[in-house]
Amino acid sequence: MKFGIRTLTTIGAAALASALVLTGCGGGGSDAKDPGTDGKTTAVSLMLNWYPYGEHAPFYYGVQEGIFAKHGIDLKISAGQGSTKTAQATGSQQTDFGWADAPAVLSNIDKGVKIKSVGVFLQTTPSAVQVFADSNIRTPADLAGKTIAVSAGDAPTTTFPVYLDKAGVPADQVTQQSLDSAGKMSAMLSGRVDGLIGFAHDQGPTIANKSGKEVRYLRYSDQGLSFFSNGLIANQATIQSSPELVQAMVDATSEAFAAAVAKPEAAVAAMEGKDPQLPPQQVLLQQWQQTIPLLSTPETAGKAPGTNSEADWRATVDVLSSAKLLDKAEDPAKYWDSNFTPTSKP
Repeated sequence: MKFGIRTLTTIGAAALASALVLTGCGGGGSDAKDPGTDGKTTAVSLMLNWYPYGEHAPFYYGVQEGIFAKHGIDLKISAGQGSTKTAQATGSQQTDFGWADAPAVLSNIDKGVKIKSVGVFLQTTPSAVQVFADSNIRTPADLAGKTIAVSAGDAPTTTFPVYLDKAGVPADQVTQQSLDSAGKMSAMLSGRVDGLIGFAHDQGPTIANKSGKEVRYLRYSDQGLSFFSNGLIANQATIQSSPELVQAMVDATSEAFAAAVAKPEAAVAAMEGKDPQLPPQQVLLQQWQQTIPLLSTPETAGKAPGTNSEADWRATVDVLSSAKLLDKAEDPAKYWDSNFTPTSKP
């Protein structure tokens, strides 16, 4: 079994070598070997959904502890600029694998981007309304008459009306102010809005650190609204040509997540110095600790990280179609290749 990531044609051997160095993408080709045969690894690139934060600790820890190398992978991690851009970069083979939010992945597949999920790891949505704990917003009903910062088009914002409906709050009673990610946090920190919508395990610890104040979370999942979030994606051509590589990447990622759950402090310490925009260590730890409860559902409890169930996939498709992120509810097989269940034990 050899790992062939993709075939590049119409350029000479010297240009090929230069291109691989410049892009940082994997190019194992005919020299790639099975894990464990002679200790050699295949260079593989992974683009994150955003700049590194605590959720990504398992990747850095897995590299540091040799987990990816054990599976025959020399992993190169790069920052992303949103799940949509990561999905599109994976679709155009600018990166071997992507780490992206399921709603963005499914939406891009519907638009013709040639990717599929090979395993969602954050299986309970981290979407939440985030407010300061000293505010008078304690329940969803308290959102009436308030102004909440949102980011138009992202999954937490698009599903916000569904959340409000489940909580029994009329959507027209909540004012939404559309801002980018940095703008949302700035507006909340300055008091220009009463709270924001986003990923509880990302913005919340950062806001708490910058403000010195406790943050309260009104989680979508507390109202019975949940859907898949971040996971591994691959180009359909990579899945077809290199299924052994895809399986190795899934297995290594699953093992790295399990290791990071077991040793959270060591996992976030592995991120130190890896990116100039990295949050402080204590924020990274809080972010990772808040990620851990999101790694399974009742359907996958006790199973290896990254193990997906068809029932959860169908529920995700149903939620996203009801929120108009998808035109209609289609079979999960359109979006997810179920052949790559982690073989590592939890």
